[in-house]
Amino acid sequence: MAGIELRSPSFGDHQPIPARHAKDHDNLSPALEWAGVPQEAVELAVLCEDPDAPGGSFTHWVLAALQPTVTGLAEGEHPAAAVEGRNDFGEEGYGGPLPPVGHGPHRYVFWVFAASAPLGLMAGASADDLRRALAGKELASGTLVGTYQR
Repeated sequence: MAGIELRSPSFGDHQPIPARHAKDHDNLSPALEWAGVPQEAVELAVLCEDPDAPGGSFTHWVLAALQPTVTGLAEGEHPAAAVEGRNDFGEEGYGGPLPPVGHGPHRYVFWVFAASAPLGLMAGASADDLRRALAGKELASGTLVGTYQR
């Protein structure tokens, strides 16, 4: 499977995420930029999860129905045509890092996925809904990891 290069002007790979992106600060989604989307892609999706959460992986962002020609998202951007999924805070859209105080650094894994066919997700879709929709349609993906602690 091909790889998409995913980066952020907000933080480096495996580097701390600035506080303005945290849930208890400005709660702005970080700017993301990507390259290497296969020409045959018809839809892009973004996912962010914290695999270090005490109760298991915690979803912070599900975003689907992005046009394959899009090459990134600005800080805090909510694309009009995109589908905002539900995070594990019970809200639609981005919910920034909020690890337990004193728990040490958590990793926040951002993914961008390229799909060969429409995913058909609706507002409020979960990370599991996204994974099921991608099954057999995933052309390429890229990851970026940021860290955050309180």
